[in-house]
Amino acid sequence: MSAQAVSQTALVLCVGDTSFLDYDGIKKKRQGYGPQGKGGNGLLLHSALAVDPENGRPLGMLWQKMWNRQENPKPPEKETAAQKKKRQAQKKKVSRQRSFEQKESYRWVEAQQKVEQAVDSSTRKIHVFDREGDIAEVFEQLQRLENTGVVVRASHNRRLENDPNRLWEKLEAQEVQFEYEIELPSTSKRSARKAKLEVRCCRVELHCPPRLTTTDSLPVYAVYAKEVGLPEGEDPVSWMLLTSEVVSTVEMAQTILRWYSYRWRVEEYHKVLKSGCQVERYRLAAPGMKTLLGFLCVTAVELLCLTYLERTQPLLPAHDVLTPLQLDVLKATTPNVPTSLTVGWALQSIARLGGYLEHRRKTPLGIQVLWQGWAKLNLLTEGWILATHNT
Repeated sequence: MSAQAVSQTALVLCVGDTSFLDYDGIKKKRQGYGPQGKGGNGLLLHSALAVDPENGRPLGMLWQKMWNRQENPKPPEKETAAQKKKRQAQKKKVSRQRSFEQKESYRWVEAQQKVEQAVDSSTRKIHVFDREGDIAEVFEQLQRLENTGVVVRASHNRRLENDPNRLWEKLEAQEVQFEYEIELPSTSKRSARKAKLEVRCCRVELHCPPRLTTTDSLPVYAVYAKEVGLPEGEDPVSWMLLTSEVVSTVEMAQTILRWYSYRWRVEEYHKVLKSGCQVERYRLAAPGMKTLLGFLCVTAVELLCLTYLERTQPLLPAHDVLTPLQLDVLKATTPNVPTSLTVGWALQSIARLGGYLEHRRKTPLGIQVLWQGWAKLNLLTEGWILATHNT
């Protein structure tokens, strides 16, 4: 769904996250790539994914940014400990003198600005960020935007204005206002489960750091959720969420928690991009790779939206997600076409084009066969257009 289509809605979530694309195997074409992690080499991709605030359905990509880090100069040979300390101190000084727009953290504020420009002002945009997005500039930026809000998972135990307590101490001192159950997807660090959360809420005034131009405090609402009664061997979920939205009722606090739980949609998108579209498999020079990524990112969004509907609403009409021409191609290449064409049937047919085996229907559709099938469907559709045009 484009920014123009999103503009037809009253409220949209804009879920942001950054992913590292590793091209360490490229040795002769390193120019245009950059260091990352422990000796890695590649690109960074920041995505702002539109999500339906009612059910978490992914709607499309609103904005993306791609960049590479610069190589650090190699330290002088036979550098002494004193020389190393002096060099590192100078490096930190130069880093502090850089403008905010030159820093990687600017991407969180830039996403707010770009989405505000792209989406109609009548639509309220709520950005949902994880702990990396917990920077004071994100909250300050709200004062300059017409219809934008945020839900950010706090990373810093911030100072509060006119309050001796810091953020965590302030919220832990509040009484538990309600309990809330939420479905948690599986990650590399935990299994999927239904979590029971104790929730505390209150309004706080964040102390404004000296680097900002404003001298006012930053008013937000804090929703603190901590898991209780968790399974043995699991680490408890603990979310300190800061939001621009007024949290004056239990229902609104539950809404903020639900919105934050949709943040995993953008992680699913990056998984589709890497595992399905296999974006890290290619070995191109950086300019060509960045162009190819533009096409692969669009495909990954389309696959994410299709797989979500296949899991949650498989009986929807297939024409809700595919064009009439795509459906004609699928019907022409699929045996035993049913009378009613559903999203579930369409995904099965696309997977079949990608090599999905009919006798394994009880196994989940793999993202790689869906990617291969989607690519083949687009190729067949283009061939259909050319054949029709030439007859």
